[in-house]
Amino acid sequence: MFDALRELRLWFSPETVRAEGETPDYRFSLANERTFLAWLRTALALVGGGFAVDQFLPHLADWWRIGLALALLLAGVLCTGRAVNHWVKCERAMRRGEDLPQSRLPALLALILGLVALAVVTVVLLGCAG
Repeated sequence: MFDALRELRLWFSPETVRAEGETPDYRFSLANERTFLAWLRTALALVGGGFAVDQFLPHLADWWRIGLALALLLAGVLCTGRAVNHWVKCERAMRRGEDLPQSRLPALLALILGLVALAVVTVVLLGCAG
């Protein structure tokens, strides 16, 4: 629990992260930042997709529409948290000369999106209008 709070604190304390270890090659730091921005773009697309499903598919049964929209929105929320947390962990690992952290979130995200896609296929095939 305390480790999670300490990690969360580091999100808002770049000077603490920069104080650790040695400064890595700036190209690696910039690559880490580009990865962070890619995760944020993914999150933005998922949030936009969730909004679009909710607003522009009124013919779907309410539980289909709300379920699909919430799944996409939740995936977007997960991406935003993952983006900043992974950025901090990678920056710290590079400064310490450690291996980069691994994450199961990409697999979880792929599973969520696969289930959403399967649900959309089901909606299309069954014509689940409200």
